Amino acid sequence: MTTTNRRRALRAGAGLVAGGALPVGCTETGGPARPAGTAASASRPHGPGSPAATPRPAPSPRAFPRQPDQITHGPRTGAAVALTFHGQGEPALARRLLTEAERQGARITVLAVGSWLDEHPDLARRVLDGGHDLGNHTQRHLAINAMSEAGARTEISACADRLRRLTGSIGSWFRPSRAPTASAMVARLAQEAGYPHVLSYDVDSLDYTRPGAPAITRTVLDQVRAGSVVSLHFGYPDTVVALPAVLQELGRRGLRAVTTTELLS
Repeated sequence: MTTTNRRRALRAGAGLVAGGALPVGCTETGGPARPAGTAASASRPHGPGSPAATPRPAPSPRAFPRQPDQITHGPRTGAAVALTFHGQGEPALARRLLTEAERQGARITVLAVGSWLDEHPDLARRVLDGGHDLGNHTQRHLAINAMSEAGARTEISACADRLRRLTGSIGSWFRPSRAPTASAMVARLAQEAGYPHVLSYDVDSLDYTRPGAPAITRTVLDQVRAGSVVSLHFGYPDTVVALPAVLQELGRRGLRAVTTTELLS
């Protein structure tokens, strides 16, 4: 993998959204599941009604020098991890998860599905005001690596267009749907759409298999280490239940949950 040397200035925007379609796992062979840096802001309370929950711009993508085109983890020498959530599912569960993360001083990354964004735009301000990252997880959450070039381009650009319309930015990150990494073609199309890096992960919680909160907690904590990028999902009650224990143990190990942008800064 080559290092991307392009730099892009941050653009200001505002907003984000959330939604209603039930989430599915993002493995290459997995089918739909059953329904069900440093953080400067990490020590400040956030959430609706909090004095600290002031509007926060949605940053546009920027290239991180010394990072590969496809990123699986951040610096191993730091004291931070990134919890990344595939953005689909019941809005009430998303709100509960965001509230719990903020209560414990954590910041997360939301990779949103475009069709999910279409249904619940009221969650836009909720996510961004919490200090979280927002990114692109394709428009319809199809197996993008198996699509034609035209189809894959549409999946990426359609979600980017919705993000731009709702937030003033195409979002901070791109993650392929139904695959842990992007094919060479999809990675190229993502860069053409304005995403310098594809965001993968090195820890898969497998929460979309609905193994129960204790199993999710064990899976994450058995694999996570400094710099890890963890794959999780909105829309699963067990994930919400598991989050407090995950965050508490990360804290005990001296690791903070920060946005991906903060992890790589």
